[in-house]
Amino acid sequence: MKLEEEIAQQKFAGEQQKAMINLLFTYHWAVSKMKSDFKPYDITMQQFNILRILRGQMPNPCTVNILKERMLDKMCDASRMVDRLLQKGFIERCVNKKDRRAVDIKISSLGLDLLAQFDAITDPNKLFSALTDHEAKTLNQLLDKVRS
Repeated sequence: MKLEEEIAQQKFAGEQQKAMINLLFTYHWAVSKMKSDFKPYDITMQQFNILRILRGQMPNPCTVNILKERMLDKMCDASRMVDRLLQKGFIERCVNKKDRRAVDIKISSLGLDLLAQFDAITDPNKLFSALTDHEAKTLNQLLDKVRS
């Protein structure tokens, strides 16, 4: 469905305004779909993001500061997210071997199992199935250009 139909607005100040509104609308649409996938597992998008970062970092541990730098949601309280994931058993804390004051964070086997389940339900090919590989590449290039 076209943006104009989705939000019941026919006129925009220009194509750039329409693109911005379309991007925001599509972002919220995608987040809504993903949240409904996560709900049965009692996990948030930010917690999911932390688990993906930790899995990508394997076998090396991460610090909270590294997580903060790599988070998609820069306004997220990474320390609080780490505490919640620790309580759920999805991550482990360990003492940094080089600096005993620092705390390293690793994904646990339970966290890896959870991500394996998510890999099936959060398949980007489902969410973006209407795009060809070429179209997705073009979209990525355009989004990168907007941020440059």
